[in-house]
Amino acid sequence: MHPSPSNLGSTTSYLFHQLFTLSPKSAVCNHMFSNLKDALMLVSLPPSNMIERERGITVKAQTATMFHRHKFLGSDTNFLLNLIDTPGHVDFSYEVSRSLAACQGALLVVDAAQGVQAQTVANFYLAFESNLAIIPVINKIDQPTADPDRVKAQLKSMFDLDPSDALLTSAKTGHGLEQVLPAVIDRIPPPPGRSTSPLRMLLLDSYYDEYKGVICHVAIVDGALHKGDKICSAATGQSYEVSDVGIMHPELVTTGILLAGQVGYIVSGMRSTKEARVGDTLHHTRTVIHPLPGFKPAKHMVFSGLYPADGSDFEALNHAIERLTCNDASVSVTKESSTALGLGFRCGFLGLLHMDVFHQRLEQARSLTHVISTVPTVPYIFEYSNGSKLQVQNPAALPSNPKYQLVACREPTVIATIIIPSDYVGPVITLCAERRGEQLEYSFIDSQRAFMKYRMPLREIVVDFYNELKSITSGYASFDYEDSEYQASDLVKLDILLNGQPVDAMATIVHKSKALRVGRELVEKLKKFIDSRQMFEIIIQAAIGSKVIARETLSAMRKNVLAKCYGGDVTRKRKLLEKQKEGKKRMKRVGSVDIPQEAFHELLKVS
Repeated sequence: MHPSPSNLGSTTSYLFHQLFTLSPKSAVCNHMFSNLKDALMLVSLPPSNMIERERGITVKAQTATMFHRHKFLGSDTNFLLNLIDTPGHVDFSYEVSRSLAACQGALLVVDAAQGVQAQTVANFYLAFESNLAIIPVINKIDQPTADPDRVKAQLKSMFDLDPSDALLTSAKTGHGLEQVLPAVIDRIPPPPGRSTSPLRMLLLDSYYDEYKGVICHVAIVDGALHKGDKICSAATGQSYEVSDVGIMHPELVTTGILLAGQVGYIVSGMRSTKEARVGDTLHHTRTVIHPLPGFKPAKHMVFSGLYPADGSDFEALNHAIERLTCNDASVSVTKESSTALGLGFRCGFLGLLHMDVFHQRLEQARSLTHVISTVPTVPYIFEYSNGSKLQVQNPAALPSNPKYQLVACREPTVIATIIIPSDYVGPVITLCAERRGEQLEYSFIDSQRAFMKYRMPLREIVVDFYNELKSITSGYASFDYEDSEYQASDLVKLDILLNGQPVDAMATIVHKSKALRVGRELVEKLKKFIDSRQMFEIIIQAAIGSKVIARETLSAMRKNVLAKCYGGDVTRKRKLLEKQKEGKKRMKRVGSVDIPQEAFHELLKVS
């Protein structure tokens, strides 16, 4: 969430700070802010896209630069602080990891009424492993249900933080906010970079602007960057000339220079965001430097197919996806074809919310409302007797009758963290057991809340696990997960057949113990949505290889060919009936089953 006077203190979000001092005579110190409320107004502007406004969440990390005058060593000194508001949801943890590289400290903001949440635990350890200075802030102390003492005890038991270091604030009333910025300046160290060293800057993010081209967000680790400098990419070796450089204040403000420790933007004439590799090191041409460590590549955990409802809209869909991926490089896109849906794309996402946000952006920004998305799947690994390994992202790509014997199947797992009121422990344990979860840890944070940790297959949580968890806990549960290793599992490919022909878009990979139930549900749903006014019989089947495990039949629409036969020779009636019977056989042999778009939407959508 965006930190603002009304909502600062979301337990699922972090406010990262990067701090260094400036000379009072510095040219960029034109605006001074003496309290945190003024600073928060910088980063509380309307979100960068419509999705964030509608959902009330942060999808992209938001950066702003503020100036603050503080008494330091007996005299007033101007300080410059770079604030980064990062997403709190696990699907966007990649944004958090990139922000950590530009920060020296973090504010751990916890709700005084709700206490520590699962996302708070995950983001705390990200910051802790990055050796950041952490300042605990307990917000919303003005609420009637606030219990700061209980929250302090939670911070001590879960994170081993000194309760006396916690700041008590209310962003709504302004109480305690005057303590935050002095605490930031006193407790968070300045960046370790030197302006006299050769230039090294870390590329944090990039996006495409209609008028300026590619705009890169960078953190200056060493040296200084001026407008007109020629820089080089350590990854690609390409050279560019910096045409604009400045800070986010919070809009782009040209300064002409960035010094060591600053976070800002540069415009260097890059033609596409593919040239701006996140984690790349940029430096002056003709200088030899040691590249920075950078980031691990984004790991796609969920895959889904996107197809136009009308085949003639393929080019429009292709153009829309290209434009959206310019501002979201964490989405992978490959073209694929389906016999049922035609040409489309197989897209990889960081998680289910990431996928949902991308689909919504596709519909709103590009006015493409007739797009069919397939059931989200996770990457599996299948090992065969000849030693080969097949990584499957699309179930249709897995052969139903492989040439070699299948030796092992592996599926990705996650370590799930669940924090719930103690009254709901029983139903949650039952739910996790049904989803093939393995309990790793179970403890009580205090007398009212329980902490649970499970190892679970990713396949079991990407569809409807979170909704079920919220339902059985009356909305009080908090849930978060992190990637874990692949583990062996008994997986099978479930095919849907119409009159013996497989519908590849409806193929799915399920655990063998659940194949029968899933197959019956699919054929029953499909029977409801296929138009029953067919002139020939339709057989709907669910099969594992050559074994059919579920079947439904749609009877042919019967036309009364004897309506005009009043009496007369019975052989004439038989002749008409036989002719109709032969016609139905011929139609069944050459006819095709029309699956309406509504059927795909109901069967392929997320539950």
